[in-house]
Amino acid sequence: MGLVTIGLPLGSRLGSSAASAAAAVVAVNEMFGGACSWWVGVGGEEFEAPMKKMRAILPSEIAMLDHIWNSSQARSLVAAVLQGDLRGLGKALSSDRIVEPKRAPLIPGMRAMKNAAIGAEAFGCTISGASSTTVAVTDNELREKRLVRRWWRRFGKKGI
Repeated sequence: MGLVTIGLPLGSRLGSSAASAAAAVVAVNEMFGGACSWWVGVGGEEFEAPMKKMRAILPSEIAMLDHIWNSSQARSLVAAVLQGDLRGLGKALSSDRIVEPKRAPLIPGMRAMKNAAIGAEAFGCTISGASSTTVAVTDNELREKRLVRRWWRRFGKKGI
């Protein structure tokens, strides 16, 4: 596996977080032997996620239990990648107790997007980066198409 260069300045509001997520998807998919189908839903022009606001909403202090939980999920995510466990990867992605609970209410439709992804049998769904990018993971074309149809039916006209 080689080095991936994104070529976008950090914090540029040009999608550097989404590009990083996409690069990570390609790398993880390669690690799984091409078994993953990943879909990334990106907030459209109708919603602007000011990075300063998205960062400012995060707590300056974190409860010990939330820190322990998120740390355990980070370990679970790494273990899932190493073991080729897509369900475990999705579960770990969907289990954030620190960032997503604070940012999701600022992103129109985020909860509904996550529910639609899980309803389409995606293994997991979460916010990616400091903007409105949503990432969901699934492993086959049928689930992938179901997810896209649900997101499009529900959000396509809203710029998502």
